[in-house]
Parts: sequence; C-alpha cells; structure tokens
Amino acid sequence: MLQSVKISRRQSEIRQSLAGLVGKTDLSEDETRSIESLDNEYRSNETKYRGALIVEDTERREAKGDLETRSDKDFSDLIGKFELRQVALHLDEGAKIDGATAEVIEELRSQGGYRGVPVPWQALEKRSGETIASGTPSPVSTAPIIDRIFADSVAGKMGTRFINIAQGLEDYPITSSSVTGGWAASETGAVAGPTVYSTANRSLAPNSTYGIQMKVTRKALKQSGTALEDAVRRDMNGCLAVGMDKAVFQGAGSSGEPAGVFVGSYGITSTAISAAASWNAFRAAVTRFIVANAASGPGSVNLLLRPEIYDEMDGALFTNTAISQWDKLVANVGNVVLSSNALAAPTGSPLASKALLTTTVNGVAPIFVGTWGAIDLIRDVYSDAASGGLRLTALATMDVTVSRAEQLQILTGIQ
Repeated sequence: MLQSVKISRRQSEIRQSLAGLVGKTDLSEDETRSIESLDNEYRSNETKYRGALIVEDTERREAKGDLETRSDKDFSDLIGKFELRQVALHLDEGAKIDGATAEVIEELRSQGGYRGVPVPWQALEKRSGETIASGTPSPVSTAPIIDRIFADSVAGKMGTRFINIAQGLEDYPITSSSVTGGWAASETGAVAGPTVYSTANRSLAPNSTYGIQMKVTRKALKQSGTALEDAVRRDMNGCLAVGMDKAVFQGAGSSGEPAGVFVGSYGITSTAISAAASWNAFRAAVTRFIVANAASGPGSVNLLLRPEIYDEMDGALFTNTAISQWDKLVANVGNVVLSSNALAAPTGSPLASKALLTTTVNGVAPIFVGTWGAIDLIRDVYSDAASGGLRLTALATMDVTVSRAEQLQILTGIQ
C-alpha cells in the first residue's frame, strides 16, 4: 500500500477519535492528554503526507504508471505459478495458501463473489512436461482471451474464440449487410444509391453453468508433489473440454444447456447430401464459402466429421489409383477434425451423419464461447468424510453463440 494512503487512513482515524472527545462536556486528564497527543500526531502526519506525495509522484513518473499495479503480463506470470495442489490441501486440511497462488486468489475475490476458492481458467493450461497429442506447449500469456487453454478441444480446432467476461452480458455487433457500389453511367450521372449498413448483435449471457465433481482420496492428497498438481489440472481441463465441446455443437438450448451450433436458431445454411461421403460433396460446400467471399480457398476452411466418415472415405479408392477419397479431402481442406463427442452418432438406414464447415473472416471467429469470472471450486465436507477423502465441485459458467451465419455450413445425410 502507498505510504500516502496509509497516512491518509490514519488521519481519518484521528479525526474520528477527536470528534468523539471534543463532543464531551467534561474531560478527564487522560482524555485531555489524548486530545493533545492526537493533535500533535495529526499535524506531524500532514507534513509526512506532503512528503510522501512528492516521493510517490517521482516514483510514478519513473515507473510510468506501473506503481502498485500489475500489467496483464505480470498477472499471467503469476497464474503460471498457480498451484492447484495448494487449493486442494487448503480445502482438505485448511493448509495456508501462500505465494503466487494466494495473490491470484485475492485478486479474483476482489472482482467477484465465490462460495469456494476461485481458480483462474488459465490455471488449467497444461504445463511443460505433460505429454499430449500435439506436443508439450508452454503456458500462454493472454489477456481476456483464453483460446490456448482448450487448444486440443474440438471447439478450439474449429476456430472458436474463447472470451473471459467479468460479469453481466456481452454483445458483439457483427456486420449483417452487404454494402455495394456502382459506376456513374455518364459524366453527370449519379453513382449507385446508398446501401444500408447494418449490424446484428450476438449476445453471450451467464445463464448456463457446467459442474464437475471430483473425488480425491486421502492417499492422493498426501502426494503433495507435482503428481497431484498435474492430475487435478489434467482431469479438470479434460472434463471441461469434453463438456464444452458437446455443448458448443450439440447443446440442447434447454435444461440448463446453451443452444449449440446444430440446434440454435442461427440461420446457418444446411445442405442435404443424402449420398455416400465423398470429396465432391465437401468440395461443393467449400466452393459455396468461396463464392460468398467467406473463405479465400479450401486451405482456410475447418471441417468437423465423425470417425465413421473417415473409415468410409479412406476405404473408397478412385478408379485405377491408390488414392482414397480421404486422401483427396485432407490434401485440400485446411483442417479436418474428427470427433465422436461433438457430433451425434450416425442414424437411419443407411447410416448417415452430419458435418460442419467453419472459417475465420478478417480475424472474426465463426463461434464465440463466453466464460464468466473464474472457476468456483467448492469443498464437500461430508460425503467422503468416513474415508478421509475430499470431494470437490467445480462450477463454470459458459455460453455459446455464432458470429456470421455465412462463416458456417452444415451438411446432413452424409452416408
């Protein structure tokens, strides 16, 4: 705390004390001496206060506004040192949280109310040394956007933008009109008439909360090293990613779930293929993207498919060649993602599935996922008391919306 602030608070306390004493009609000797002492201290503090302001003004100029504040990078560095095992041991044994972990929790509590211990979303970033499918990424320093936390999720691979919101609603105005121009037909002729420029708001609201319940045994709790740290982080990260992926694409829009891409009323073009999966079907969809100026080429398109479609296409060879329909697809489309969680299982006879194509236009993501505040980690003190275990409930508030419908396409009836 700044010295000038400390002095200012002390001056306020002295004024309150003096107000109580001077209001009395009969003062004792002790009270009279107290008034004199407080008066002397008050006058002395006034001199100290002016000196503190001069010193702090110089420090402010040297620090260029960074005095007693942390930049986004500083806070991200603190989160990089956040230890989930400290939180788990605190909830289980009442162990004191200290260091960077305590600083982060104090900062989060100052921004919102939590029943349990707030855990920043960035703390779920997989740390160096944990082997995953795509390598071993280092923690990423981000401000309000937290894309890399779920980089291996299907939503992340499909170009989704993750946005952390402190509180309230968040509206994103997206251009919904097509402004056109025209040439003047003659020297005195007028150019094409004005075209209305309009926007459509895409809203993210904190109406949906996803909960995770974890059981941590007494034995695991006593492993206070990195084993517990990594296990808790991986499990929470994986569980959140799975639940989020399913909600982003298949969310029912009821019973607490947000409305997913395939369910929500977003005006996305849906085309019935009603034929065997082939490169020709997907090429036609990519062409529609390019014609609508939503994509510059097949390399900027993301494609989401069921694993069964991969199995079918990889076994379908072009005549007199060793090249399959799948080879042709992955050679042209920028990013092909397979998932049995984000897409519903094939149905009907013959079995048919859906596919989703997305693209990013001028830096605008096709899908927005909003998360509110931090993850609220709450301890259940009763359920596993007999075995000495710890039951944790993690609550995360999320919502889903899309940007422009032109940046997404749905294909149905892919056999």
